[in-house]
Amino acid sequence: MSIVALGQAEFKKTEQLFVSNQFGKAENLMVSYVKDHPNDEKGIELLGDAYGHQKKWDDAIDSYKKLVEMSPKTANYHYKYGGALGMKALSVSKIQALGIIGDVKDAFTTAAELDPKHIETRWALVKLYMQLPGIIGGSKSKALSYADELQDISKVDGLLAKGYIYEYDKDFNAAEKYYKLAITEGGSLHCYEQLTNLYEAKKQPELMISTMEAAFNKHKSNALNYQIGKVVADYKIQLDKGEMHLQHYLENYEKEDGISKSWANYRLAQIYKLQKNKAEALKYIDLVIGESPRADAFKKERVAILKL
Repeated sequence: MSIVALGQAEFKKTEQLFVSNQFGKAENLMVSYVKDHPNDEKGIELLGDAYGHQKKWDDAIDSYKKLVEMSPKTANYHYKYGGALGMKALSVSKIQALGIIGDVKDAFTTAAELDPKHIETRWALVKLYMQLPGIIGGSKSKALSYADELQDISKVDGLLAKGYIYEYDKDFNAAEKYYKLAITEGGSLHCYEQLTNLYEAKKQPELMISTMEAAFNKHKSNALNYQIGKVVADYKIQLDKGEMHLQHYLENYEKEDGISKSWANYRLAQIYKLQKNKAEALKYIDLVIGESPRADAFKKERVAILKL
């Protein structure tokens, strides 16, 4: 097998380990590979990624710094270097973080300059300038300028970025406006999620439900049936609608939906309890306890149902 083919096989195996969350094994594989191929940029990048997945920020920083030095014109290397530095800044004291923030900005700004269409870097800069206190360089106006750049590259990303900026700034009306524009422009599940999360922050469950229903009508994601039922059970509103969506969830359930049938049954038990339907509530909570007999929360719910 040629050196190139060997490298490709190792890289593919590493990426498969990432998918299955076996980051330690991926690290070991790439440590060995990079030791034998110290100038292979792809190997070093994957090693940095393996460190990053495990929050080994110093090691990730070292790997990405090597890449920046080896290929200073590659925007993505600067972006990953800045990202690892930024994550380290979040994990240390504020005094230590002050000594890192300048390097984070430089790395992201360099990446943005090298690649006028690098979306991830501009998103990182939007978030950085919003999250930093003004005294150490935070700036809403700079965040908005990068959101404008995003909008030139990808209109929906620019609109979502502006929604994020205004939501972070507690200007919920402006945030709602931009998230709705993003839905009109792109309409992805992510766009609907951002608007739903905004309504959750504003404690507006009716609008959460209507937004998730609109998302379901467009995307037919079964997971949304559960999420609607959860909001109904948590906020004790629109009980019939919650019951309907949870029943649909159970009827169409697949493992890929992400939430177990036990939790859907639990939410149904809650809704039937709220409807004072003791028999149905007991039926569903007993299904849950049969599947998860050690869960104290489920047992407490059964006690509450018995008191109806």
